[in-house]
Amino acid sequence: MLDKSLQNLPTNIWSQIAQIDELKGQWVAGAKLSPQALGRLKRSVLITSTGASTRIEGSKLSDQDVEKLMRGISVQKFRDRDKQEVRGYYELLQNVFDSWESLVFSESTIKHFHKELLKFVEKDKHHRGDYKKGENKVEMIDEAGKSVGVLFDTSPAYLTPKEMQELVETTRNGFQGKKWHPLLIIGHFIVEFLNIHPFQDGNGRLSRIFTNLLLLKAGYLYMPYVSHEKLIEDNKPDYYLTLRKSQKTLKSDKPNIVPWLDFFLPLIFSQSQAALELLSGENIDKLLSPKQIAVWEYLQTVPEATPGEIARHAKVARPTVSQALDRLTRLRKVERIGMGRTTRYRKTHQN
Repeated sequence: MLDKSLQNLPTNIWSQIAQIDELKGQWVAGAKLSPQALGRLKRSVLITSTGASTRIEGSKLSDQDVEKLMRGISVQKFRDRDKQEVRGYYELLQNVFDSWESLVFSESTIKHFHKELLKFVEKDKHHRGDYKKGENKVEMIDEAGKSVGVLFDTSPAYLTPKEMQELVETTRNGFQGKKWHPLLIIGHFIVEFLNIHPFQDGNGRLSRIFTNLLLLKAGYLYMPYVSHEKLIEDNKPDYYLTLRKSQKTLKSDKPNIVPWLDFFLPLIFSQSQAALELLSGENIDKLLSPKQIAVWEYLQTVPEATPGEIARHAKVARPTVSQALDRLTRLRKVERIGMGRTTRYRKTHQN
């Protein structure tokens, strides 16, 4: 199935993969962000990804609503189901980000993840972790949360266990065999998984959870720091369209997943670019602590200043100022003038 789908790929697919892997290498070589900065980025992405992935399926909660909910603040105006789905997605994605190295890709993991995804959703308790018993369809959901039409019919329920077993075996063998690039194997898994639609509900969200897991396992280690789900939400019409184009061919003699890969690979490339921008220090508010930001903001208001002047005006303790200046210097946001007791700092000219 995998070999058949990936035969005779156009050259642009291979060039996109090469570009992604070049950026992947730059991330691995340059990822020297502090644990605190990475922790803040991960928390931010958990909120963004949870909000985006559940909104794709019709939820109304904004990122701000998701953040309040996960801090234990009541968000009254939304359906309980939306709030339950958000909590399940957030906790499952957090587990993937924290424990991906020890998680094994298998059918039992897929079923377990489905159970975890829906563990707070009361209406889904009878089918959590079990393949569908009846037929289901894939519908496109508009911004109001309403269906705007059936995209395609999925695999019949009686074939689902067999097709899922084959898909998982094919995917695992693909990773072990090294014949195909991991990005192609992951892209193939997602399009086939969504075509089977093995569960009664939660398939789209689960596919995005597994995209994060499989890309992390393939060495794309920036997944927790740039939201994959948000990029899909921002390009939702193309997401549905390219899935539909490829899925219409999957049961034919000539399966063609190129339309889907032409969406999936540029998305990963955009994610890679965004990750590298974090390393450049452009998104400085995501890289620094609040006290470090206070130092940075003060230096933007004066031509130059001593550490003592910064401490007084920014209301930050002197040792913390020194740490912040070291960090800002490494990020090339500020430069040091002079040495010893006459040392002063100013923002670099390119800023």
